[in-house]
Amino acid sequence: MGTRAVIFDTDPGQDDAVAILAALASPELDVLGISTVAGNIPLDLTTKNALKLVELAGRTDVPVHAGCDRPLGRALVTAEHVHGETGLDGPDLPEPATKPGAAHGADFIIETVRARETGTVTLLTLGPLTNVALAFAKAPDIVKRLGGLVMMGGGCFEGGNITPAAEFNVYVDPEAAAMVFRSGVPVTVLPLDVTHQMLSTPERIDAFRALGNKAGAAVAAMLSFSERFDVAKYGSAGAPLHDPCVTAFALEPGIFQGRPVNVEVETGSPLTRGMTVTDYWGVSGRPKNAFWVRSGDSDRFFALLTERIGRLP
Repeated sequence: MGTRAVIFDTDPGQDDAVAILAALASPELDVLGISTVAGNIPLDLTTKNALKLVELAGRTDVPVHAGCDRPLGRALVTAEHVHGETGLDGPDLPEPATKPGAAHGADFIIETVRARETGTVTLLTLGPLTNVALAFAKAPDIVKRLGGLVMMGGGCFEGGNITPAAEFNVYVDPEAAAMVFRSGVPVTVLPLDVTHQMLSTPERIDAFRALGNKAGAAVAAMLSFSERFDVAKYGSAGAPLHDPCVTAFALEPGIFQGRPVNVEVETGSPLTRGMTVTDYWGVSGRPKNAFWVRSGDSDRFFALLTERIGRLP
């Protein structure tokens, strides 16, 4: 198995940062670029954070392109209460010297997918799906050219984390998520159902710190920061580590278990806006449009992430 060409679409965020750093350390993944979107924090900060990450990883060869600064048809909802004012609160990372690329993030996705052989590029999405939906609307041909889309988002058995019904990434731009699920692109979903099993306990955070490199220290500081919010919220032994599940699935899908399902996104109801209505038991008769990951091996997951972060400067 050779390298797999991927594009990250992201709103970094501490957990996005760990996902991206682990990917940049993995020779199996050819990261063609990063498109940023408003989500956890506004676009100027998600873009700055992505640039900080490629510099921290020593991978400034990977271009960063700023995308949409707001959802398709709604006001932006952000999550500084979780991620801090910068989105990467915790470590003290230097201001980036690298500049973002000139192309809009959605156009970067379109151009990159068109330039590659059909079926060879996979989209890895860690935030609201605004850029992806815009790219699909502008260039419907790329839907069939993609090798698939692996996303962190949604929830079924775990409910929501921003409202009782909705997970944050889908809630921020439910129209974009609905467009992606209806597009026909092969979607793999890493929802709260599995990410809530991946707890960054103090011992697991200490393992990153013990690596002795800059990236390990930064990851430990990031996870220690985000943990203070989630442990109080969930009463668990550690904070769920959401977005790195996408990178782990791209590297070692055998860590996870799931099944094909139908997913529809609620866009009308104020009560359940952004809910991923997941037909896990096949009762609707609607066609299966996604592979829904329900569980995973958290020890293998953290072992993989720690080993990869250990390869970085």
